[in-house]
Amino acid sequence: MAERQVTVKSEVGLHARPAATFVQTAAKASLDVTVSKGYGEPVNAKSILAVLSLDVREGDTVVIRAEGEGAEELLDQLAGIASAP
Repeated sequence: MAERQVTVKSEVGLHARPAATFVQTAAKASLDVTVSKGYGEPVNAKSILAVLSLDVREGDTVVIRAEGEGAEELLDQLAGIASAP
């Protein structure tokens, strides 16, 4: 299983538009993708409600995991979204 640890830089954290973009990108992949706040309980990265429930704020660290072919590329995309200012 591939993994990325990312510090969220957006002023709004992983909420609203950044969360929607993150979830839409994850949902396009056929892979299993999870995200957690730090090393807490992971949630389905394809579910907007699950991602919003993490209450990720600016400066928090998230861990994104994916398994399967193309996982590294998908994680690169998701990490870019999560770390965008």
